[in-house]
Amino acid sequence: MPAIDYFGCSGLRSSSIRPMKHSYSDLSRRTVSRTIAGAALAGLAGCLGAGGSSNSDRNTNPLASHDLIKHVGIQGMTLVAELAAGADIDRINLIEPNGEFVGQRQVAGGTQRVSFELRPAYTPGKYRLVGLKNEEEVADVSYGIQPDLRIVDVGIGKYHPDRMWNGSSRDTDDEAFVAVKNRGTGPDIISKLLFIGDVPYPSDEDGTNYENNDRVSGIYDPSSDSEQAEVVIAAGDQVTLYSSRSPFAFVPGAGVSCLAQPQSGQFELILENQVQETKISRTYDIEYSASSEFDSCDIDIGEV
Repeated sequence: MPAIDYFGCSGLRSSSIRPMKHSYSDLSRRTVSRTIAGAALAGLAGCLGAGGSSNSDRNTNPLASHDLIKHVGIQGMTLVAELAAGADIDRINLIEPNGEFVGQRQVAGGTQRVSFELRPAYTPGKYRLVGLKNEEEVADVSYGIQPDLRIVDVGIGKYHPDRMWNGSSRDTDDEAFVAVKNRGTGPDIISKLLFIGDVPYPSDEDGTNYENNDRVSGIYDPSSDSEQAEVVIAAGDQVTLYSSRSPFAFVPGAGVSCLAQPQSGQFELILENQVQETKISRTYDIEYSASSEFDSCDIDIGEV
């Protein structure tokens, strides 16, 4: 997919995105026709559409033949609008949930698809797509964009070799896989994977100590055999993350070591994300069998 420009009153940047699987959903809308008068507004035509009424009353049939914007959806980090055949629109403006202008797309003759790339830390909420014809607002569509990340599974490579990557010489026994589902309507970006608590080699000062290091994500990319800075998870997608810092390796003087008697504890699995700027976490019970050697006990993980 080619680079897509950010447009706006403040001058936004250009960026390339990775093609991602996408899905479209029905949307609420109101098709309106009103004249925008006044020389002052005409002078601000580049930012036209930043105001408007509430989205709550835009409820019409998304497949109605008179609609000009018939579908809106998310593809990776891009908002995509599909226009009805023959839609008589000059431009489409995108407005953020707080009413601020995001960008504008010119609609050339025959165009049936326009796209807006979302910023990595975009604001979740209800966005508006405003269609204009000769300075007149002819369509106004709202679309909610809200990610919802959930940790659905976690396991240790030694006990789940079938869930780990293939084709790399890197040992997977002490690494972990983490399955994450995005149940929301918007994309998110995962930028850090942390294991905090009673694991053999935690991510804090008791272990690898990268919890507060912005340059370390703790996420392994099998395709490049290296650590990757971030992972985009599209709306509706499920991805598998792999640890890169061996959280289940027994290291003398770090975290938990095997003892002559069984042990139990808890650890917190944490994902840091860029869109909501929150930490998604889940707590797990962890049990260690008895062992005469510091690194030979079995580990069992269970949900709290």
